[in-house]
Amino acid sequence: MGIFETIKGILADSGFAAFFEGDGYKNLIMIGVACILMVLAIHPKFQFEPLLLLPIAFGMLLANLPNAGIYHAEIWATPEVTEGVAQSFEYWNYDGSTFHILAGKVLQHGGLLDILYLGVKLGIYPPLIFLGVGAMTDFGPLIANPKSFLLGAAAQMGIFAAFIGALLLGMAPTEAGSIGIIGGADGPTAIFVASKLSPNILGAIAVAAYSYMALVPVIQPPIMRLLTTKKERAVKMEQLRNVSKTEKIIFPVLVTIVVSLLLPDAAVLVGMLMLGNLFKESGVVDRLAKTAQNELMNIVVIFLGLTVGATTNGATFLQPSTLKILAMGMAAFAIGTACGVLFGKLMYIVTKGKINPLIGAAGVSAVPMAARVAQKVGREENPSNYLLMHAMGPNVAGVIGSAVAAGVLLNILG
Repeated sequence: MGIFETIKGILADSGFAAFFEGDGYKNLIMIGVACILMVLAIHPKFQFEPLLLLPIAFGMLLANLPNAGIYHAEIWATPEVTEGVAQSFEYWNYDGSTFHILAGKVLQHGGLLDILYLGVKLGIYPPLIFLGVGAMTDFGPLIANPKSFLLGAAAQMGIFAAFIGALLLGMAPTEAGSIGIIGGADGPTAIFVASKLSPNILGAIAVAAYSYMALVPVIQPPIMRLLTTKKERAVKMEQLRNVSKTEKIIFPVLVTIVVSLLLPDAAVLVGMLMLGNLFKESGVVDRLAKTAQNELMNIVVIFLGLTVGATTNGATFLQPSTLKILAMGMAAFAIGTACGVLFGKLMYIVTKGKINPLIGAAGVSAVPMAARVAQKVGREENPSNYLLMHAMGPNVAGVIGSAVAAGVLLNILG
């Protein structure tokens, strides 16, 4: 074989040639999208949720490199069991049917991201992230002002509004539930629900959820200004009372018991969130608290981001349904913000002007970004206003609320 034939054969087997075959051009488009997301994560002008957006974008890049063999979408796209393979991992889908993920096939023929993707498929990564979030969260503002629970709950209305809207548009209930959860602005919860209910649209759900989380400072202020008056935005709230250590220790235990008994499907997310918080507040396991906040959290974020990004294969991601998911996710988030603000206005009226309605927008669980946005918009009207700690109450309530909403959807659709 001559040198030219050898070069021709190498090029024919390369990934470059694959871009011009079948849906190869879609992989090329997704590589471009991945590069754009990396710019949004890295560039100092943007830095949109870089801790998760960067690994998601790079996972997207890896999964769309033809012939790389790092991730195989076809392994996860079908529930059929291949005959003759003895080793299998069995679990139950939420539609009641039983199907097999062939662990032997994954281990023998899968790539690195196929193996790591088991952590998404089995629902391991999101609860571990909740453990880390709990270890970094101070529930003091929520305990000091229990009314914040109502604002956090009101902001979850976007989830159920989008769920009903998706059903009316003819989407399957499981897909509607996965889309609705975007309204909570909680990426790990959205991934957890989508992996259980509709893994076929997991990539679109993850991209939408984290995009809107990153765009909180852009999306929320216009809604907040539209629904409130200048007088309402300028309201100064009374300083919160000090919360005792005993209260902070009892809180995670009590919430875990109550929520888990009411909604067993929410137990895994709420339980991990509150365990991490108990690590922090107990003061006797500093090593565990620091590990949950740092090493464990960082490792899981890398694995989760890479594997979720890998699900955005061009052939499956570049569909009209993806744009529909992105649009309905935006609607869910906007409705959630609006409901939080409107309920804040109701509390403003009931308390005769003691509650600033802006803190209702922080009821979505983008912690602490949504609380910072409430603080920023409030200071624009009254430079002496300091709403951050008041907004943190509904903000952390939103974290609990999104987990509860996830439990409700899993219970209804399970």
